Amino acid sequence: MILAVTGGKGGVGKSTIAYNLAAELSALERPNSRDSRSNANAGSVVVDGDLGMADLPSSHGPDLHDVLADRADPHEAVRETGPVTLVPCGRTLAGARSADLQGLTDVFAALERTYRWVIVDSPAGMHADVGLSLAAADAAVLVTTPEDAALADALRVRALARELDAGLCRVVLNRAGPNPATGAVADRFGAPAVAIPKSEPLATAQAHGQPLRETAPDTSARRSIESLADAVYSCSSV
Repeated sequence: MILAVTGGKGGVGKSTIAYNLAAELSALERPNSRDSRSNANAGSVVVDGDLGMADLPSSHGPDLHDVLADRADPHEAVRETGPVTLVPCGRTLAGARSADLQGLTDVFAALERTYRWVIVDSPAGMHADVGLSLAAADAAVLVTTPEDAALADALRVRALARELDAGLCRVVLNRAGPNPATGAVADRFGAPAVAIPKSEPLATAQAHGQPLRETAPDTSARRSIESLADAVYSCSSV
């Protein structure tokens, strides 16, 4: 399953959600599942799809810029040595300029043949790479914060997802306060909403390139992300 994690406004926590969701999905075991893809390879990979402002952990070796410039195969860019399997993106302007956006769909398809879940950390805004990620995705998770500006931008991406027939699996209300308006958000976006509370342990874990399930598994934020992973699994079984 190809899942686009998107949202519109920058700084709402898309990368954090994508990274931690990939960790939870890789750990999720459903031995009695009757899902039609139960024999597919397990695990997940998160792709840093923000070609201009990469935010996930990086390392030496081929990256998404190289793949989209035909300098590497998609699987050569996969890093499986860290806590979360990922495809990093380069951080240079020259690399971004050399990348052919039209190759994104082929990259996702190639990875899906190996991994059960391909989680795409989409860029902010309404750029072409956002549309390509949504067009290639089987479903989307829309990330927003409770602020009006973030909600407005997320609604614009929701409209784009509808145009591209990308099903909306869940809306994530990130950095939510003690009484999150998940019902109102669900009504506004037309999909169930999951609230993830403000969490210093989550921010600290992300800053160190670690998923929250490894550093603070008993926190409310981690339980919320685990609930989100369960929902994504249910979407993949439809």
